[in-house]
Amino acid sequence: MALPDLDCLIAEVDRWCDTAHRPGGQEQPDRLALLAVATQLAGEVQASADNLVEDYVEHCRMHGFSWTDIGVALGVTRHAVQQRFQVPYKRYSPETMTDDLRQAMVHGKQAVVQHRNNYIGTEHLLWGLTTQDNGATRLLRAEGRPRPQRRLRAGGRPA
Repeated sequence: MALPDLDCLIAEVDRWCDTAHRPGGQEQPDRLALLAVATQLAGEVQASADNLVEDYVEHCRMHGFSWTDIGVALGVTRHAVQQRFQVPYKRYSPETMTDDLRQAMVHGKQAVVQHRNNYIGTEHLLWGLTTQDNGATRLLRAEGRPRPQRRLRAGGRPA
């Protein structure tokens, strides 16, 4: 597979940008519109590249390679590669999730934002899972467990 060269990417930007070429055959295109579209395309290319690397890091970990081995392959330290890829990376698209799980993720992310945390922790996931009536809360009720309180302490931990 050949990667697209710069000329191909420029042609793609021209195709995407319907406002770049002004009506009436004016000579000067709308350069800011072209820049905005080029930025969007570059972001999509970068996201694909990041997904490619993350997928191979995950495969290396699943096949027993150490963080040091992966760091050497990527040209970074073990610490740097762990910081970037420590959490097992799985791509779960919203289409593969149940409605209950999608709602739980939304509630968990809201707790993160509300408490200005820069991570999504177990406490946020638990918060999201127990925020409304769903399979998790029905299971807790069936086991005779009370529904958790709806308040988080500072730092994002349940009260």
